[in-house]
Amino acid sequence: MDALQGFGEIGLGSRLKRVSDYIMKETQLVYDYYNIDFDPYLFPAFKIIANKKGVTNTEIKDALRLSQPAITQTINKLILKDLVSLNFNELDKRKKIIKLSKKGRSELLKLKPIWEQIEVTIKTYTRFSSESLIEHLNKLETQFMKTSFSTKVIESLNTGTNDLIIGNYKKEYKNHFYDLNIEWLKTYFYVEDYDHEVLSDPEKYIINKGGYIFFAKYKGSVVGTVALMPINESRVFELTKMAVSPNFRGLKIGQKLMQHCIDFSKTQHSKSLLLYSNTKLENAIYIYRKYGFIEIPVETNSPYKRSDIKMELKL
Repeated sequence: MDALQGFGEIGLGSRLKRVSDYIMKETQLVYDYYNIDFDPYLFPAFKIIANKKGVTNTEIKDALRLSQPAITQTINKLILKDLVSLNFNELDKRKKIIKLSKKGRSELLKLKPIWEQIEVTIKTYTRFSSESLIEHLNKLETQFMKTSFSTKVIESLNTGTNDLIIGNYKKEYKNHFYDLNIEWLKTYFYVEDYDHEVLSDPEKYIINKGGYIFFAKYKGSVVGTVALMPINESRVFELTKMAVSPNFRGLKIGQKLMQHCIDFSKTQHSKSLLLYSNTKLENAIYIYRKYGFIEIPVETNSPYKRSDIKMELKL
């Protein structure tokens, strides 16, 4: 007999602490499994800092509704791990602005897919109805006993990693870049001579100009691609040449490629991402808006004849 369960509602505080301690311990096992030096107790403050271009100690305290000593202790731990840096406010030298360090931005890319899977797993473990919070906790802890939280998260992550991998440009993928984009153009628009020229030589027109090309491999096969092109304005990329094989649509590969580009651009301190599209691609426009892109005016000398909409995402 579980004594805490037997206490019912009067033991609620102890039950919540036990569940919290369990999830923190299991989350640490996930970080350790992937050799990520991160403490789950640092997550709330680190997440707020990651979402801001600069934040003060007080702003973090107010957002989390925790004591100032607790926040200061957390920030000090993040500094010791070299995950954040302190900068003085230009207008008020007494204020210190906290930002992610170079290492922090790098670790964030590793942590994001883990956080996403943790969220999915928590939803899976709690997707049931109950008459009370205590009953819900009973069912939740029963789930934990069947399959540990860390095991579930790691199994799901490993399955996803084996199925879909997003990597950088390689010369052996050159033909895939051409074929995927030409197929997409033929399906929705038409292929111009300039399309053939650029897609046939991505190193000349993209890589050598400071751009990047990424590929999505699903179960070992290249099934999608996307490119980031620097434009004249500094620290701005154009998200372009995104295409996914029609045989693999429905797996949200395009969205994962887009998220990869957003995350990568942030590590490069980019100010924003731009893209050109066509309003007849309703599903694509919907997804762009979902990720935070907003419509901005299309210049009269637009580089794409088939585009009638331009969008921007501030980073």
